[in-house]
Amino acid sequence: MNSFEELEVWKASQALRNSIWKLTKTFPKEELYRLSDQLIRASRSVSANIAEGFGRFHFQENIQFCRQERGSLFEMLEHIICSYDINYIQENEYIAYRNQIFNCIKILNGYILYLKKAKLEENIK
Repeated sequence: MNSFEELEVWKASQALRNSIWKLTKTFPKEELYRLSDQLIRASRSVSANIAEGFGRFHFQENIQFCRQERGSLFEMLEHIICSYDINYIQENEYIAYRNQIFNCIKILNGYILYLKKAKLEENIK
């Protein structure tokens, strides 16, 4: 691979980031520096950690950035739950965002497993 842009996990996190950004535009103005900001920051952290980890060219460092990304995904889930609890989103939207977040987690876990195997193979050589 030549770029992190080719990774399925980055593509999924980019799509999530973009949908979160659109969602926050529907929130009340008083949430601009609260919930909206937190969601945007967490969503950007996800795709940024994939990019940064990819650029490290070292399996263990890449895995660590992926773990940070996983934490940001769960943080985003908490913010989506909060958005639902305070009626900023409807149940169908909550379910859709939750599914999108867990899809990213699933892809990310697969990528982490790939990196662990690649690290192990490199150590065997």
